[in-house]
Amino acid sequence: MYVRTIYSTGDPAKLDGVAEALSSEGRRLLSEQPGFRGMGLFVDRDLGKLLIGSWWEDEESRDASFERLSERRSELLAPFARTVAVDNWEAPVARRAESPGPDARFRWVRMELDPSDVDLLVDTFKNIALPKIEGVPGLAGTSLLVDRARGRAAVGALFDDQASLAASRGTLAEVRGETTSKARVVTRSLEEFEVVLTTVVPRS
Repeated sequence: MYVRTIYSTGDPAKLDGVAEALSSEGRRLLSEQPGFRGMGLFVDRDLGKLLIGSWWEDEESRDASFERLSERRSELLAPFARTVAVDNWEAPVARRAESPGPDARFRWVRMELDPSDVDLLVDTFKNIALPKIEGVPGLAGTSLLVDRARGRAAVGALFDDQASLAASRGTLAEVRGETTSKARVVTRSLEEFEVVLTTVVPRS
């Protein structure tokens, strides 16, 4: 699986209107693209942050959709976004939830590493972190994303509600510390969001 993320910041007062448009028209536009496998839409209403993740069957579908939807995507984001960053990822580990509840929350951790250590990170995440993460109460799904060429990685974790997200912080800090030490990774940011939307398109 392959992923594109779009991370934007802007005026918090204008965030809800754009999130609503992305949940409706943005979702429809993506669903019409070949190879589309799902999306997530996450917001921080206090600071004015928006994170969109879209999932794709292959790199070709992901890249082609970006070009086809470029103009309309810019129009949908324009009322809110004052900064926009687009990143492309491979997803070597994905445990994705299909229908989180109305109070669902999302944690997003971004990391850097030597490109030669990407496989070490993938193995460490699968064999050390994932067994511990999957036992955390309220965890609804998690994924590891990597950018092999640029030496970057990200972990997303979806939780049933705010209470389970908050309760997980200590446990997952320990797991994160152990994993990053073994995999020679530097953590660059740790963020938490409200979940507006997640969808999964079943494989045919």
